[in-house]
Amino acid sequence: MITTAPCDPWPVEFSCCDLPEDTSEETIDRWTKVASIMLWRLSGMRWGPSCPVQVRPCRRSCMDSYPLAVRWGSTGPWIPYKGIDGQWRNASVCGCQSDCSCGELCEVYLPGPVYDIVEVDVDGEVLTRPDLENGVIGDYRVDAPGKLVRTDGECWPDCQDMASPPGVEGTFTVTYRAGLPLDEAAVAAVSELACHYIKGCGAGSGCGCKVNRNVSRVSRQGFEVEMADPTVIYSEGRTGLPLADAWLATVNPGRLASASRAYSVDFRRPRVTTWP
Repeated sequence: MITTAPCDPWPVEFSCCDLPEDTSEETIDRWTKVASIMLWRLSGMRWGPSCPVQVRPCRRSCMDSYPLAVRWGSTGPWIPYKGIDGQWRNASVCGCQSDCSCGELCEVYLPGPVYDIVEVDVDGEVLTRPDLENGVIGDYRVDAPGKLVRTDGECWPDCQDMASPPGVEGTFTVTYRAGLPLDEAAVAAVSELACHYIKGCGAGSGCGCKVNRNVSRVSRQGFEVEMADPTVIYSEGRTGLPLADAWLATVNPGRLASASRAYSVDFRRPRVTTWP
């Protein structure tokens, strides 16, 4: 999935900000959004939640990894092997290759990390969404990394009619949000940066968006202040603010532009409709 910015501004806490009383909600919302985008990009574009995206998955079968295997009954694939006594036997693989279950788990892969599931639709029927706080187990769950597992005793469709629109018989769609959950440290970081930007938009302010970046040293009445070079700070992927930079150093110490990914030409990714 290609994501250019968080779907919504990150939550902020301005208890330590001391904003001017005449600060408008429009100004707060605007610069909170800007601060969220900045930290999201500097932290490797891994934090959520993203806007909901709808995908049409392809189910991965246990037999995909064993092209020469023969299935006996429903216990999983069987692979012939030659024992130390020279006799040929059939070895039963316990579930799918990537699972620890002794039965085949019905699952599909979702590019992630998965923040939460918005809706799962099979043949035009919306499955029950888990809500453990209210005691609703639901018809599915998400196992890391990004595996949507069906738990109601049924299985995901082996194939679907990709020519039909989502939500009709013969189709299978999953709507979900991606990204890592934000913790209190992330909220503190974005709050500090948003406060810095908001204060810089006030009249006579010397910080934020109105600070004079051409000044590196100030001398007055025998007192000198030398300021850090902002070009160096920005080139290192920092903001110059202690909380924000401490958070960035812990979550993205390698200063990666985006999360690392592994690609395989044999792996079938979910289909995503981009237009109309």
